[in-house]
Amino acid sequence: MASTEFKDYYKILGVSKTASADEIKKQFRKQALKYHPDRNQGNKAAEAKFKELSEAYEVLSDTQRRSQYDNFGQYWQQGGSSGYTSSNSYSSSTTNTNVDFGGTDFSQYGNFEEFINELLGRFSTPGSDPSNSRGYSYQTSSRSNKSSTTGSNFSSHFQDNNYTQHSASVNSEASINLSFSEAFRGTTKRINIGTETIEVRIPAGAKPGSRIRLAGKGQVNLGQPRGDLYLNVKLTPHSFFDFEGDNLVCEIPVSPDEAVLGTSISIPTPDGKVTMKVPAGIRSGQVLRLRGKGWSSPKGERTDQLVKIAIATPKNITSQEKKYYEKLHDIRSENPRDSLRGISL
Repeated sequence: MASTEFKDYYKILGVSKTASADEIKKQFRKQALKYHPDRNQGNKAAEAKFKELSEAYEVLSDTQRRSQYDNFGQYWQQGGSSGYTSSNSYSSSTTNTNVDFGGTDFSQYGNFEEFINELLGRFSTPGSDPSNSRGYSYQTSSRSNKSSTTGSNFSSHFQDNNYTQHSASVNSEASINLSFSEAFRGTTKRINIGTETIEVRIPAGAKPGSRIRLAGKGQVNLGQPRGDLYLNVKLTPHSFFDFEGDNLVCEIPVSPDEAVLGTSISIPTPDGKVTMKVPAGIRSGQVLRLRGKGWSSPKGERTDQLVKIAIATPKNITSQEKKYYEKLHDIRSENPRDSLRGISL
C-alpha cells in the first residue's frame, strides 16, 4: 500500500487506538452486519464501506499486524515483514487470524467470506427467514475438504464422511429439515444457494445423519474449483415414531388386564395399521418386533419396527371396576416384590 493510500483503520472501525481486542471484535461485528452487501443490495457505498471494514479488521485483529501499523503508521507494511497485502475485497483471507469472534475461532474458516456466510445465514429456503428452524441453515465447513466424488451436477446419494481429497476446492455444509413422511418416501426440495435456486431430489430412506452431496455447489474460491455442498439431514420430531439405530421405534400402551391376559392390538406403521399379538403376562418396557415394517433404505430394503409396551394404569375407574380391583387384590397369589426381601446394604 503506498503512503498516499494510508487509511486510519481505527477511525474506519469507530474505535480508539487503545481499544481492546474484544472491543474491536464487537464493533466490527456490529458494522459488518450493517454494511454487508447481502443486506444492501445494489448499494455501492455500503459495499465500499464493508470492504474498508474488512480490511481494517484483518489488520487490527492480528497482534503482529496491529503492532506494525501502530509503530510505522502509513509505512507499516514496508516497516514490517509480514508480507500482508490488502485484498480490497470483502472476501479477504483471514486464515492467519486466530482470534475468536463471538466464541468462534477464525482459523476454522478458509477465508473471510466463509465467516460472513455463516454469520448472515446466507443459505436459506426460497422466501423464508434464514433463521427459520424448518429451513436450511448454511454453514461453511471448517475444513477444506476436497471431494473427488464423481457424479452429475448434483447427486442425491448418501455419502459417508470418508471422501477423497484433491487440491484447492472448499466444501460447504448445510442442514436440511424433513418431515418423517418426506424422508421415508423421498421428496424434491427447492433451495437457494446465494442467488441460485436449484431442485434437490431427496431419495426415499433419508434419516438423521444422512448426508446428501451436491457436486459443485459448495464454496466459491476465486481461481479455484468450486467445492461440493453436503446437506446434513435432520428430521422434524414425530408424535409417534422415533429412531433406535436403523430401526423405527414406537410405544404402545396396554391396560393391566390386557397385559395379564394377552390381546391383539392395532399398530400404526409407515405402511398403515397392522395387527400385533401381545402375549399374556407381558411386562412394561418389553419390546416386540414387527419385522420388515421399519424404515426404508435407498436400495428398497426395510428395517424393523420395535414396539415398546407401556402398561397404562387407569386414572379414572368406575365403582364397579374398583370393586373388582379390590377383589383381585384380595385373591392375588403373586407378590411382585418377593425378590426384594433379601436386599440390604
